[in-house]
Amino acid sequence: MQGFTDKEILSDGLSTQKATTEKFNNFANECVHDPVRTTMLQILEQEHSIQKDVFNMMHARGFYETPAAEDKKVNEAKQKFAASVC
Repeated sequence: MQGFTDKEILSDGLSTQKATTEKFNNFANECVHDPVRTTMLQILEQEHSIQKDVFNMMHARGFYETPAAEDKKVNEAKQKFAASVC
């Protein structure tokens, strides 16, 4: 019987963290009671930290490649989002 590869394990972990942060974000958005909302936001922050750690592990091992963005595209994105905030 063959076990899972590091890439499969980390990919599963990253997918789980993405789903978890999505759920806690929804929970925080829908909280009526401030103490519960504060707790949800604290948990969300912790889950985002875990997600970042898993992503960094994958990226460092070459399991999640992120090509460098072109300067033109970065500037276009900045302008787009700056315009939507105003």
